[in-house]
Amino acid sequence: MAEFKMPDINNVLIAGNLTNDPIFRKTSSGTPVVNFYIASNRKYKDNSGIWRENVCYVGVVAWNKLAEACAQTLKQSSSVLIDGELQSRSWRNEDGNMKNIVEIRARRIQFLDKGAPQNIEENVPFTKSDESDSVTPQEPEKPLADIEVEPTDFDFGYQDLKL
Repeated sequence: MAEFKMPDINNVLIAGNLTNDPIFRKTSSGTPVVNFYIASNRKYKDNSGIWRENVCYVGVVAWNKLAEACAQTLKQSSSVLIDGELQSRSWRNEDGNMKNIVEIRARRIQFLDKGAPQNIEENVPFTKSDESDSVTPQEPEKPLADIEVEPTDFDFGYQDLKL
């Protein structure tokens, strides 16, 4: 049997509404970060033909200019479309117990409310630091784009994706 290598794909595309206002902070090195939760609804028919709705609550984290744009623009119940990847992290709480979380690390966020900038993209690549498990930013290769972006029709560039 031929050796099969699983492709390295970690991509999430989800739409939803913020459950609370975003929480904006800066790391000890001054890097902006924002965290928030969205509620994403799924409608389906059950076995008896009745329409039901299921809500999935998902945590989101955004960094740098993307974090600043979220902090300035988003509030509870804001509608967003998020393109990102799943990441997990662990920490020890005050009681000494280990806590784990899986969340979306946003690469792009499209603000869906009227009057908001339409498409914000993180363009600072991140890598794991050798000294710790913390995420550290690298210098961008080109200047960060302005936050004001022309509206798009939900085009995140997936039309040419080959799997």
